[in-house]
Amino acid sequence: MAQKIKFRDLVIWEDEDYWVINKPPFISTLEDRALSINILSLAREENPAAQVCHRLDKETSGALIIAKNPEAYRHMSMQFEARKVEKVYHAVADGIHDFNDEVKQDKILKLSNGTVKIDRAGKEATTTLNTLQAYKFHTLVECKPLTGRMHQIRIHLAHTSASITGDTTYGGKLFYLSSVKKKFNLKKEVEEQPLIKRLALHAYLLSFDTLKGKREVVNAAYPKDFKVLVHQLEKNK
Repeated sequence: MAQKIKFRDLVIWEDEDYWVINKPPFISTLEDRALSINILSLAREENPAAQVCHRLDKETSGALIIAKNPEAYRHMSMQFEARKVEKVYHAVADGIHDFNDEVKQDKILKLSNGTVKIDRAGKEATTTLNTLQAYKFHTLVECKPLTGRMHQIRIHLAHTSASITGDTTYGGKLFYLSSVKKKFNLKKEVEEQPLIKRLALHAYLLSFDTLKGKREVVNAAYPKDFKVLVHQLEKNK
């Protein structure tokens, strides 16, 4: 899949200093030993000075800011440090949940195996949760992380008994169409595949200041797999 990606096709907003792209799932933001192609390498084919301003997990899709020059990178880094960049994610969570500006504040500790856990020895992390739509067995949740800890949204939802669908690392269940669709039949001897082959998490919106001081709000459309999942949940609620 990564071989077919053209960087220009990913760009959803730009000015002379920044690109915002809609990152597809299954491609790393930075170097990945398993894949020769990553977002940074694609960006540097367009502009050798390009620097990624933050990261999204390999499986996570959505809005990602890339600086075109060192001054732009410094400017954005300072905004992230001062928590002036607004980030909004959408997640499909297992179970039915009624979140109304629910603030999760937990210390997150990074483990040596590449995962995290809630632990007093960790770093402070804050996420605000809102229910966008409840379905039969799932909930579409808006997640606003104030901090930017590794796997923050994933562990915060898991710790609220609302693990992200498909996020088996943190207790999420795989989503099969047969679980919601009546009279669902597969051909004989065909094993049913999950409808989405990753965790259902998408970076939906970014709001930030440009170098010229203009506040920009950029939305990233759902990729096909996330859109299909939400469509099926709507259809079978």
